[in-house]
Amino acid sequence: MLWWYSASSVLLGPAAESYVRGGRVASPALGAMTLFLHQDGRVLDARSSAVVDRGEAPKHVADLVATCVAAVDGPSARALWAIASDSLANRVLWAGGVEADAAALAADERFPRPRFVEVAGQRAVRRASCCLVYESPGQQKCVSCPRQQPDDRLRRLRAAFGHGT
Repeated sequence: MLWWYSASSVLLGPAAESYVRGGRVASPALGAMTLFLHQDGRVLDARSSAVVDRGEAPKHVADLVATCVAAVDGPSARALWAIASDSLANRVLWAGGVEADAAALAADERFPRPRFVEVAGQRAVRRASCCLVYESPGQQKCVSCPRQQPDDRLRRLRAAFGHGT
């Protein structure tokens, strides 16, 4: 799960960023992307050599996720789509986009609808998925983990945005 959380963010990044900028969108098709991998298998970066029309971008995003989900053995498809939805929403926010951009790109019915919350005057993704990083030795739940008490998550998000507890 942790690998897919990271990989989906990187794979969906070029499409999300170019969608927010407007016009044609970097193709998220695996065949159009150059992937930069760490020797341990992590996807560090992805760049697309092709573009798709803006109106076709949601279909191509869903096709990429469907291809990747079909190749993963173990976690449920529903959990993997939720991770991809959260990754896509985060990449849209990081690119300066708005909720409508994330909803448009995640239009396929297999995506849980991206959710957002306002924290200390900033938008953050209200995650539906868990990366399970806390199951790794020496790790704790990440700041926005949905598997913590809502008050704890809000307190940690405020601190992450530099607004104390």
